[in-house]
Amino acid sequence: MRSFIVGVIVGVLLLSLGVFGYVLAGQAPVATDAPPMPFEKYLAKKALHKTLDREMPHNVPIPTDEPNYVAGAQTYRENCAVCHGLPGKPMTAIAKGMFPKPPELMEGKGVTDVTPGETYWKVVHGIRLTGMPGFKGNLSDTQAWQVSILLANADHLPASVKAALSNP
Repeated sequence: MRSFIVGVIVGVLLLSLGVFGYVLAGQAPVATDAPPMPFEKYLAKKALHKTLDREMPHNVPIPTDEPNYVAGAQTYRENCAVCHGLPGKPMTAIAKGMFPKPPELMEGKGVTDVTPGETYWKVVHGIRLTGMPGFKGNLSDTQAWQVSILLANADHLPASVKAALSNP
């Protein structure tokens, strides 16, 4: 039994040294146009979802009404559209050059199936290794919530909000 435990420990150490050497030798993909490492997407998604389950807020502290949607649209245009796009507009050069590609939040399904609390957490904290910055300190909590409720309801926004998104 003792030799088995020693073998497991040695195996784990050799595997760890191999991974460490792989990274230090510059073999790990770091360019945005490089293919992902094995299990990279799987592990990143699992870690993100476990963190969200533990930390995201579950109650929206502002009303989901037209004034908040319009304010959220303004904040979205100024801070989010360069990566996530605007309705009916082509993807920007910045978005095309990112890995992973940022989701187009105002087209198709977007994040309308995601709770505002999850979107709020992502807006405030960002997502490591994706290009998604955290806006804590740059947006107020109210602005972060306004963007979050805007995106949660992007598939049925009032005409005034659509106009705020479309017109500079």
